[in-house]
Amino acid sequence: MIRKLLRDRAAASSAEFALVLPLLLILLFGIVDAGRFLWTYNRAEKAAQMGARMAIVVNGLAGDRASGTGLYTSYVGVGGLTQGDVIAAAQFGKIKCTSTGCSCDTTPCPSLGTANAVAFSDIYDRMHAFFPELARTNLTVEYSSSGLGYAGSPVLPDLSPLVTVRIGEPDALQFRPITALLLVPVNMPSFTTTLSAEDLGSRYSN
Repeated sequence: MIRKLLRDRAAASSAEFALVLPLLLILLFGIVDAGRFLWTYNRAEKAAQMGARMAIVVNGLAGDRASGTGLYTSYVGVGGLTQGDVIAAAQFGKIKCTSTGCSCDTTPCPSLGTANAVAFSDIYDRMHAFFPELARTNLTVEYSSSGLGYAGSPVLPDLSPLVTVRIGEPDALQFRPITALLLVPVNMPSFTTTLSAEDLGSRYSN
């Protein structure tokens, strides 16, 4: 009986399939995850582009026109500048704005005043339409010097900064692979788009 049992090959293919099945499933879900990752990457990249387009025309997040603070500071008299002088890159640092407010990341910066939460929401809402997984804590908007702008410009703001929209800061954007049963998130790279500011005085972009 034992000899006969050892020679029996019935259901051998089922046992072999059971051994190979986990590897096949990992390969299959790995292919699906690669497609999902590329799809997520593409949408996040597009959202950053749309956010930058929105950010260069809506009201600046740092300061406001009425109080003449932040991006709307008059540069006449700052560092000896007079009416019509070009605002050099060294006279404006970097302002970083998140969902919690704005701060001077690199000096020198003007008095920032109160952060414009409405303008931040306008930018976020436009991006969220392209990328629903985006959270407010994933978004950062930065203003840095472009070397453009004139002190005492009749149309505020005096300067025309570079506006950078960054996805992945302060909180990293996360991707959950099927192969990890959606339980282990993977941090995605940050997505950045930079454009030159336009009027910084609207509520909507085209």
